[in-house]
Amino acid sequence: MNTLDPSLIETLVAVRDRAYAPYSRHPVGAVVVSESGSRYAGANVEVAHYKGLCAEASAIAAMASAGERRLREVYVIGPGQQLCTPCGDCRQRIREFADEHTRIRVVDAEGNLLKQYTMTELLPDAFGPENLAS
Repeated sequence: MNTLDPSLIETLVAVRDRAYAPYSRHPVGAVVVSESGSRYAGANVEVAHYKGLCAEASAIAAMASAGERRLREVYVIGPGQQLCTPCGDCRQRIREFADEHTRIRVVDAEGNLLKQYTMTELLPDAFGPENLAS
């Protein structure tokens, strides 16, 4: 049973459908919810040299550009029924702005919840900002 906010699902589907994915044909959308409760959406943007921008990175960049620095929730939607989890680079990027309360949720193409993770489950033994403290 899907218990996600219908407006969140609508945003996820809409942003995924605006992805620019001419090479992989694998559109992905993401919505991050900041500590203030604001939502920031992002889609993957591919480029010809194959170093594009992931949806999660796009959404986190929008959040950081708005001056926010803490993630409460991350939602990711792909084009199918299988899990479309964040790549390794995005897992590290999420880790930068996450804490022990952050939840990462992956939904199917229609927005039904497939799986949710804590940051520790998504990226065990992660290297974070505290590892750089003197």
